Amino acid sequence: MAQNPPNLRPDLAPRARFTETVRDGQPTIGMVSLGCPKALVDSERILTRLRAEGYAISPDYAGADAVIVNTCGFLDSAKAESLDAIGEALTENGKVIVTGCLGAEPDYIRAHHPRILAVTGPQQYEQVLDAVHATVPPSPDPFIDLLPATGVSLTPRHYSYLKISEGCNHACKFCIIPDMRGKLASRPAKAVLREAEKLVEAGVKELLVISQDTSAYGTDWPRDAGDRTAHMTNLARDLGSLGAWVRLHYVYPYPHVRDLIPLMADGLVLPYLDIPFQHAHPETLRRMARPAAAARTLDEIAAWRSVCPDITLRSTFIVGYPGETEEEFQTLLDWLDEAQLDRVGCFQYENVDGARSNALPNHVPAEVKQDRWDRFMEKAQAISEAKLTAKVGKVLDAIIDDIDEDGIATCRTKGDAPEIDGNLFIDEGTEGLSVGEIVQVEVDEAGEYDLWGRPSVNR
Repeated sequence: MAQNPPNLRPDLAPRARFTETVRDGQPTIGMVSLGCPKALVDSERILTRLRAEGYAISPDYAGADAVIVNTCGFLDSAKAESLDAIGEALTENGKVIVTGCLGAEPDYIRAHHPRILAVTGPQQYEQVLDAVHATVPPSPDPFIDLLPATGVSLTPRHYSYLKISEGCNHACKFCIIPDMRGKLASRPAKAVLREAEKLVEAGVKELLVISQDTSAYGTDWPRDAGDRTAHMTNLARDLGSLGAWVRLHYVYPYPHVRDLIPLMADGLVLPYLDIPFQHAHPETLRRMARPAAAARTLDEIAAWRSVCPDITLRSTFIVGYPGETEEEFQTLLDWLDEAQLDRVGCFQYENVDGARSNALPNHVPAEVKQDRWDRFMEKAQAISEAKLTAKVGKVLDAIIDDIDEDGIATCRTKGDAPEIDGNLFIDEGTEGLSVGEIVQVEVDEAGEYDLWGRPSVNR
């Protein structure tokens, strides 16, 4: 029985999937999409435009006339991964166009890989298209090259990411995302809903709502646009009316988040909140330039659970932040004990070129960061195992992501997002089930991160 490793990086998107065939003579573009789900959506938009112009999409370097590498610049380790991917694409193909967050630093990229054809920053779709046109001219066949109404999707047919805004207005010292992606810019609600409706009509069963700061949606609009704190709640309610699962990611714990919880209790939105708390000690949060309200956050969590007892809370944290003392770290462990979060990811602090946290004093030695990460994950793992053990004997709704050749179905409950959370495995009685189906499963076994069960007799 497979288990998810406890050190999954919470900034990574699911692996892009390519399924189409290529006609004779069709120009072909390869795509390497790195980083978070927001970058994956950018890749989908680029490929949708290219597909509409007659290009085919290749899942590998060898079958492509050129390769686009959509990079990540979130951490120095992510930058190194992006540079490695660019180098691999140059070696295997030779014609490489770079875009994405690391593309905001073209000199840095060209210093390592001077042979690349072009560099563009995040969301610069037109510049990417211009670079592709200059390298591989389009050759559309209007009788054959039909584009799906929903565009090109890099995720399985039954779930899709729905990006509701770009950018961020926070000034966290460890993060350079606002420098790369700009200030908050919310998409019009009508455009978001129109996209969501098309996805659901095409068979999508789960909408994963993403942005850099989901709960800030609409707060950048003029004051005459109405109560700016209500826009996210209104959008969630409208999305919930479409009949698909709606999962909210990257939700900051603003006071108005409590207005979302009744929607979860009523079944309009999945009872799941992905909230990046980052730490719990007020001094660490102050050095991060984060709201230092860990105690009040515990009160909010208790209030959320009183309204929606089944809510699943996921969060990410940073250990070894500059200046973090053993006392501050212990406060984080104690807070985690009290908060009893369901799903937890953790980073060891890394310097990122351009981040203000680099200049902070008292950086934590690597061996101390590793020790704290180990201790943190040990506690988080124990909490996760206890939470999952309590689900044994219960019947849960689950969406089927895959059924392998041995008939084992990999599913997710309402409390599990793709790739970053656990799975529910059905290892018997899967005859007649299909990928994308939502089924009821009786849980009969629990591990540290995953569940196992069998289809309920009442399904």
